[in-house]
Amino acid sequence: MNKKFATAINCIDGRVQLPVIDWLKKEAQIDYVDMITEPGPNKVLSENKDRVVIESIKKRVGISIERRNSRLIAIVGHFDCLGNPSNKDIQLQDIKNAIEVVKTWELDAKIIGLWVDENFNVNPSD
Repeated sequence: MNKKFATAINCIDGRVQLPVIDWLKKEAQIDYVDMITEPGPNKVLSENKDRVVIESIKKRVGISIERRNSRLIAIVGHFDCLGNPSNKDIQLQDIKNAIEVVKTWELDAKIIGLWVDENFNVNPSD
């Protein structure tokens, strides 16, 4: 039996790892989540300036897509993020912009945004 993988581009903040994994497993019927972590990845991708970090994220996402057959990429933002200390509205816009950047990578996967609130509840960002 093939196990289904998703890919999460998530913050390094340990508080948001399990909520995102649990949400993806439940809502997307995923067995495992490949976790790609960076401080404030929604901001990094939205700004689309730090080529070294962005290429690193892209390479790691590519491995998940190609080797694990992941067909879902989640870009995550969260409350109280040290890497992206912006308010929720700005972070939600960063997630939207980050999705557009990742779409340009032309990967065979659906891309979604997730917001983790102050109670560590995960919600689709759109």
